[in-house]
Amino acid sequence: MTNDYSGRMAEFMALQHLRLKGYMLVACNYVTGRGTGAGEVDLIVKNQTTLVFVEVKKRKDVVTAAYSILPKQQERIRRAAEIFLSRHSEYNDFEVRFDAVLVKMPFTIEHIENAF
Repeated sequence: MTNDYSGRMAEFMALQHLRLKGYMLVACNYVTGRGTGAGEVDLIVKNQTTLVFVEVKKRKDVVTAAYSILPKQQERIRRAAEIFLSRHSEYNDFEVRFDAVLVKMPFTIEHIENAF
């Protein structure tokens, strides 16, 4: 299994997990564009009042996955969220949260709300 394939599979599993918790997909692999200094957001989901920017990490165990979301990456995701919100005024009244979904193959998934 290639890293790209297993990464996409982890994102798919994370999305299904979030859907079961009542979230709806807004965007997948959202990229702000060159020159913005922001990074890609794996998943953007919402429920009734909250817009959630989700980083999905797949590792050999969930602890390693949690520690692999470094401060520099967190800042890029925050910048991407700011850009997304500036382009999508329909979410102005939503609360914003940054979550992590940690995946250990084959089927361990841990959703951490307010991860950073």
